[in-house]
Amino acid sequence: MATSTKKSAKKSAGKSGATGKPGKMTYFFGEKKCDGDGTMKALLGGKGANLAQMTKIGLPVPPGFTITTQVCIDYYDNKKKFPKGLEEEVAASIKLIEKETGKKFGDPKNALLVDDPRSRA
Repeated sequence: MATSTKKSAKKSAGKSGATGKPGKMTYFFGEKKCDGDGTMKALLGGKGANLAQMTKIGLPVPPGFTITTQVCIDYYDNKKKFPKGLEEEVAASIKLIEKETGKKFGDPKNALLVDDPRSRA
């Protein structure tokens, strides 16, 4: 069952439309830009798709980004190694958050604080 789920997720992630651009690993949501929407649950997960949709309809959502479910699949398919280019996409998304908030990641005086949902069980 897990193998067929992985295969179907890979197939859906490679299609255009609601699954996004092939190769794109992060989807930003913020006041000035929003890459995803509520139709992209297979690619962004329920929380990621809902945050994007809430942003699109104008609800107050702090800026952030979602790493795609395809990255997770690729991580496990490639001996727990992150895909090439992910680090650069994450850094670019953090730069967008910095620009929107006026804060800087790692700055002790004006720190950008980010939430890692994995820290909550």
